[in-house]
Amino acid sequence: MSGQDDNAQENKGEAAEREAAKQRLLAQAEAERVPVEDTTRAVPDRRWRRDQR
Repeated sequence: MSGQDDNAQENKGEAAEREAAKQRLLAQAEAERVPVEDTTRAVPDRRWRRDQR
């Protein structure tokens, strides 16, 4: 029975590590996020040149 308890503890530890990694990734993504208001719309060069003539 002791072997099963050890295995369950390892699974809990791995799950905790995965959850911690997930939280770190979410925090990093949030820190690097650019608000929509700060982005600009890209205009293809051909359209830009056509409008300039």
